[in-house]
Amino acid sequence: MLTSMKIVTAEEAVKVIKTNDRVHIHAIGCAPQKLIQAMCERGRRKEFKNVRLQHLHTEGPAPYTAPEFEGVFLLESFFAGANVRKDTQAGYADYIPGFLQDTQRLIREGYCRPNVALIQTTPPDKHGFVSLGCSVDATLAAIETADTVIATINPRMPRSFGDALIPMDMIDIFTEDDAPLIEGHFAEPSPEEAQIGKYVAELIEDGATLQMGIGSIPNAVLSQLNNHKNLGIHTEMFADGVLNLVRKGIINGKNKAIDRGKIVSTFVMGSKEVYDFLDDNPGVAMMDVGYTNNEFIIAKNPKVTAINSALQIDLTGQVCADSLGTKFYSGVGGQVDFVRGASLSPGGKAIIAMQSVTNKGISKIAPVLANGAGVVTTRAHVQWIVTEYGAVNLYGKTMQERAKMLISIAHPDHREELDRAAFERFGPHFHFVG
Repeated sequence: MLTSMKIVTAEEAVKVIKTNDRVHIHAIGCAPQKLIQAMCERGRRKEFKNVRLQHLHTEGPAPYTAPEFEGVFLLESFFAGANVRKDTQAGYADYIPGFLQDTQRLIREGYCRPNVALIQTTPPDKHGFVSLGCSVDATLAAIETADTVIATINPRMPRSFGDALIPMDMIDIFTEDDAPLIEGHFAEPSPEEAQIGKYVAELIEDGATLQMGIGSIPNAVLSQLNNHKNLGIHTEMFADGVLNLVRKGIINGKNKAIDRGKIVSTFVMGSKEVYDFLDDNPGVAMMDVGYTNNEFIIAKNPKVTAINSALQIDLTGQVCADSLGTKFYSGVGGQVDFVRGASLSPGGKAIIAMQSVTNKGISKIAPVLANGAGVVTTRAHVQWIVTEYGAVNLYGKTMQERAKMLISIAHPDHREELDRAAFERFGPHFHFVG
């Protein structure tokens, strides 16, 4: 099938990019590095200017945010990952806040429609379909709406199913690469994270449908589920942590009301082992983010248990998850999508799990959010909060009850200070609450 396609070099392919274009870049490990490098070379030669780049979180190099490209590129990411965080905070790149489920809508409805989409796919199969592999998310919307779609064909890309399969005629220009996909690796859970994992695992019921975000805490939770039964997955992403539970039959999707028996996700981030698991696996449906993160679809499954994290929580339960004060650190992501979906699910639970302090010993439970911090999950949405000191459910609780409960799971070194702040805020009757 490759012989029937016109294959050009990456340098030739990116010649379609012109001044004032918006370019969408495939997410996670699918970011087509050869095309990115060729585009940046054109940028260094000042062959265009004011090109807006758009992506969700990507792994690997993101050279286009470097100061040398000021006036040439401006990244407008939906999630400021580690590879673009410093330059975003310095103003060389920018950030578009939005619920993850809405990223495809912003593209399809024209708010952020790209002129060019840079993607990476599998080789075509005998029916003329290629797969978007480990990243569908909002990239499918970009493919549908872009004037020109440039695809790097890579035999190392896992062939996934669901919305990931697209016909070749949706692609305008083809290039080739056989470089390994960039992998995402997570540190082993710390003792504190392992304890958080135990508390969260106690909240997960047999037959639950799980959503988990990125990082070592989700992996710590998964490692504690070896005695659970009939768990399902409907999530925005998964990584290596699910593999052992799938092999043991603990994750089998038998109790799901929709997509029964299937792991549903919109992107996959992890090691080569998880990419190999995804390859040609009919048990995984890689779907458009408008499906995976739609709260009404999420809520159709029973006992949806959503596990996300936070950078800071105030004493009323407001959750900041995208910024450190005025500095953007990540993004809204899918937290609100799944908090809401889990809340609407029969028997569902929305959990925010985090260590009680930062690596500098600063309490993440604070009297008020830091100046400029953004509220991602509101005090009206929040349910369970878990630290290494316990789990509390704020849902339906008064402000003073919430403060008491949050102080009880704060780091002991900070409880007196938090108690004093609550006393000053709520008055002397605060000590008689609860």
